[in-house]
Amino acid sequence: MFGHDICLVSALLAAAGAVLPALLLLAVSRLLWEMRWSITRDRTCKLPLPQGSMGWPLVGETFHWLIQGSSFHISRREKHGNVFKTHLLGKPLIRVTGAENIRKILLGEHTLVCTQWPQSTRIILGPNTLVNSVGDLHKRKRKILAKVFSRGALEAYLSHLQDVVKSEIAKWCAETGSVDVYTAAKSLTFRIAVRVLLGLRLEEQQITSLSKTFEQLMSNLFSLPIDTPISGLRKGIRAREILHSAMERIIEEKLKKQQSSDYCDAFDYMLSSAKEDDYELTMQELKETAVELIFAAHSTTASASTSLILQLLRHPDVSERARAELESEGLIGDVYGYCRARCHGNIISEERGAAEKGTCDWRSAMNKTMCLEAGHKEEVHCSRTHVPYLSLEKLNQLSYLDCVVREVLRFLPPVSGGYRTVLQTFELNGYQIPKGWSIMYSIRDTHETAEAYLNPELFDPDRFSTDRNESKSDRFSYVPFGGGVRRCIGRELALIVLKTLAVELLATVDCTLATETYPRMQTVPIVHPVNGLHVFFNYRTHGVERNRRESTHI
Repeated sequence: MFGHDICLVSALLAAAGAVLPALLLLAVSRLLWEMRWSITRDRTCKLPLPQGSMGWPLVGETFHWLIQGSSFHISRREKHGNVFKTHLLGKPLIRVTGAENIRKILLGEHTLVCTQWPQSTRIILGPNTLVNSVGDLHKRKRKILAKVFSRGALEAYLSHLQDVVKSEIAKWCAETGSVDVYTAAKSLTFRIAVRVLLGLRLEEQQITSLSKTFEQLMSNLFSLPIDTPISGLRKGIRAREILHSAMERIIEEKLKKQQSSDYCDAFDYMLSSAKEDDYELTMQELKETAVELIFAAHSTTASASTSLILQLLRHPDVSERARAELESEGLIGDVYGYCRARCHGNIISEERGAAEKGTCDWRSAMNKTMCLEAGHKEEVHCSRTHVPYLSLEKLNQLSYLDCVVREVLRFLPPVSGGYRTVLQTFELNGYQIPKGWSIMYSIRDTHETAEAYLNPELFDPDRFSTDRNESKSDRFSYVPFGGGVRRCIGRELALIVLKTLAVELLATVDCTLATETYPRMQTVPIVHPVNGLHVFFNYRTHGVERNRRESTHI
């Protein structure tokens, strides 16, 4: 017995002897890692570096950030304040919250800071994109793309965009079970980007294949900048190459074809704008811009669309007020349900009046194209709703709906913040922000803590009414689209998509939550519901009492 105890003690001592050096090595390596970054402070500036932790060697706090999501930033902000340091995605980073701090960053573009997405994002999207360009190149690209999002262009897109929204909602209503809203919203925004912005005429199989590849690209945009066969960066690069190969073939065909209608897509506007500026876009620029347009229109708008539906479900009083506004503007009429149609080379009726006769409401060249794209045997969905075509003027008249959309973007901004690289050392909140470091300004945290808002934790569209307009006291307290010269160039298009979706849903559809509770929202890398937002969609019938599910509904 005594010998057994001695053996046990010896084994424990041997284990401790093996573990302790390893723990000591980890502690020393972490200390050296902290020292490695502390000596990078600007010694010409007497101010200290912000408080915070640089995590573990090489990986920093990346895994903590990916696992903890928004709680990562909340816990560190509570501990260290509105300006703290960390190490994410292979770079030292200072995270900043607060309207005044954000003002200094956004107005300091090209002088104090310049745009700086994570290295993996820059590699995957490519050097010719607007988000990765700086200085004169950024100004030229923004000037060319400005025409893509001009009022005239947006007006041209609107009816075609509305047709895509109608078609996708018809699919949702055709489902016998519940719909995963976030997945469906990504399909919607991808189709808007491909069909309306890029003007690409693709078969359903091509759209599905490209969508899956694009999802692969998006899921690896924010990854460690380590290029190995199994790394996220390599997966993102492979997805990009597949997309570029497909885009090159499609773009070449598009450039050869004569425009057969009066409709101009974003690509047409971009080529026209570049020609006016005596600038010839290379095929590489066209491919990267095509992917960037999908990137800009896809995930963030899908996130906002999901948040919009979630908030309308959570707040039926808001839904009813918005619906009453639509009715007062003549946007709620008879609803006849949906139909399924098979295309056999003939176009289904173009006339709106056809809906009143019980046939499909395929009213435009866009619907013709969508029908033909489906192929001779493809089943397509079309709505029989009597919501008129929208115009920018009509959308601007919907003041309460505008408040709802703006509050959704304040309450659940799709993107948590923006990245910059520091060009010269400057001061924030009594700390030095050293040259060469990365800085991230937090949109979500600023919206949640801004003094401009009364009870910011509550969803309250009326805070944006003309009577209150809480954000008017400080425009940098509301920055869902960023600000300064880097403000999102496609912000008006995003608002149009959200408002059009809201109009079509509120005017024609009953939405019912399919689960007992609302999902928790994950914020990294983009706001989305954990395990999905599952909803039943059914057309509101005219003159017939529907059997309603006993659950929360819009």
